[in-house]
Amino acid sequence: MLQRIQTIYLLLAAGVSVGLIFVFHLWVTDTGEKVFAIDNKYVFGAFLMSALYSIITIFRYKNRKSQFMLGRLNIILNFIILGFFVYQSLNISGETAVSEKGIGMLLPIVSIVLLALANKAIKKDEDLVKSVDRLR
Repeated sequence: MLQRIQTIYLLLAAGVSVGLIFVFHLWVTDTGEKVFAIDNKYVFGAFLMSALYSIITIFRYKNRKSQFMLGRLNIILNFIILGFFVYQSLNISGETAVSEKGIGMLLPIVSIVLLALANKAIKKDEDLVKSVDRLR
């Protein structure tokens, strides 16, 4: 069913992945330029893939196991994005290319939390259906 709480969580995760990447910058270079996710095609593609997984997961409501699996896959993708940001910020130290880290680097963490809440609600629905099937 589309009117469940996991739909709200998944829509918020998709909004974070595709909407807020245009608002918050990832880092500021030493020349003072703000770098957004759209400036790096791999990061932008990963954020779009995360949003696409969230939207696909919403419409897989008839098959809760695949919905749960897509949620986990999306969490793994966001951990990969977060790992890239950590690598980027630790590998390039000092004032060489990354002068100031932006709040956009924390967007995958927000998305991971929302996806974990959605997976928890999906698991709760699955357990409820299993308990009703036991009574029949």
